[in-house]
Amino acid sequence: MIELIGVTKSFGNNHVLRGVDLTVDRGTSLVIIGGSGTGKSITIKSVLGLVTPDAGKITVDGQDVTQTDRDAFLARFGMLFQGAALFDSLPVWQNVAFRLLRGSLKRPKDEARQIAIEKLRRVGLTPDVADRLPAELSGGMQKRVGLARAIAADPEIIFFDEPTTGLDPIMAGVINDLIREIVVEMGATAITITHDMTSVRAIADNVAMLHDGVIQWAGPVGDIDTSGDPFLDQFIHGRAIGPIEAVR
Repeated sequence: MIELIGVTKSFGNNHVLRGVDLTVDRGTSLVIIGGSGTGKSITIKSVLGLVTPDAGKITVDGQDVTQTDRDAFLARFGMLFQGAALFDSLPVWQNVAFRLLRGSLKRPKDEARQIAIEKLRRVGLTPDVADRLPAELSGGMQKRVGLARAIAADPEIIFFDEPTTGLDPIMAGVINDLIREIVVEMGATAITITHDMTSVRAIADNVAMLHDGVIQWAGPVGDIDTSGDPFLDQFIHGRAIGPIEAVR
């Protein structure tokens, strides 16, 4: 469904991506791990066409991302942003239905509201939440609203950016379970960025570790503990000593 071949990206002298090769099969859940500043977010921004690589090729469903109709292309994606990134001046249902109230996916207002309430129910929130403002919700509820928004238009591909950041372990577990259930139900292709190894094990079919601008290791989630790769082993166990130098 998604393929990156030799993708590079630099910002001045900062060489972020140095030749990323990555394949995400249709209907699977890939989790990208790696230290802060290793280019995980730049990778998904490149897939979305928000960042233009200096070299290499990215295809989605066999189509070059630089040669697509932008509206139709982006309509295939859903995104759960880090921190939920809700519009604080809009009620919850309008946050969820944001894409359904404008652009190529526009629906009548009443229909958009009903879809929003349905998606809120899917993430465990009751209809009375629909008319509240984001500031009236807990962090966990806001994250669920963000998840409802990500799936509102029934996308084929969903990106999750640090989905459990700032949540307590119980709520993080709830969000992980919801993500896994929804991705399987929808048959969606998913890419998640996270540092949380509990999330990795709960969400992933496959894992890719990005280090020093390249994919250091990639494989099934069940193989991460026996990979034999010293970089991956240091990262997943949080060891200070190893080939990855800690920035002090």
